[in-house]
Amino acid sequence: MSDTGGLRERKKRQTRETIAREALQLFRERGFDGVTVADIAAAANIAPRTFFAYFPTKEDVVFADHEQALDGFSALLREREDAESTIDALRRWIADLLADHDPDDPAETCRKELIRGTPSLAAQRLSKMSEFEHVLREGIARDLGDDPDGIRPRLVAAAAVAALMSLDELDADHWELLGSEDPLEVLDVALAFLRGGLDALQSGDRRPPQ
Repeated sequence: MSDTGGLRERKKRQTRETIAREALQLFRERGFDGVTVADIAAAANIAPRTFFAYFPTKEDVVFADHEQALDGFSALLREREDAESTIDALRRWIADLLADHDPDDPAETCRKELIRGTPSLAAQRLSKMSEFEHVLREGIARDLGDDPDGIRPRLVAAAAVAALMSLDELDADHWELLGSEDPLEVLDVALAFLRGGLDALQSGDRRPPQ
């Protein structure tokens, strides 16, 4: 029974990956607005209704990895040691992602270009990041002993998400200006400010971190 369930999950994962791969290839060739769900379904050898079983909208297929990434980060926060802060857990999670990340991956380059040039995708990205911000907010609230809807967790989570989005948008010219090609090195600069802000919030010091 478990073998059957495992096989079913593998097939679903493979189908999802095929849909995402074929969609990005079509978007690269024709542009996002030049491709329909029917086009993607035909390329992936599935029925259009099957597409919608995996992705609610055409925009969602550009963010095919989002749900898995969000679940992974949520699990990491649940399972972390009490001594590890949310910001430190975030850093560890990103380091693991970057270890497997190829900055020259054509699919990743295509995804970024699509988001930059397509308003509906830019809006979808903000929506996806708001889900991530919610998870961060809950972790930070736990660190601070606050309500997740409180102003302090909201501010820190929003700042963390803004830093991550800025990092994701950097191109070669930006890296040259920053004097580093190591994303973690640049991220650590942003996280240092966040840690300083968290320390100040926890100590009751309202002055900005130096």
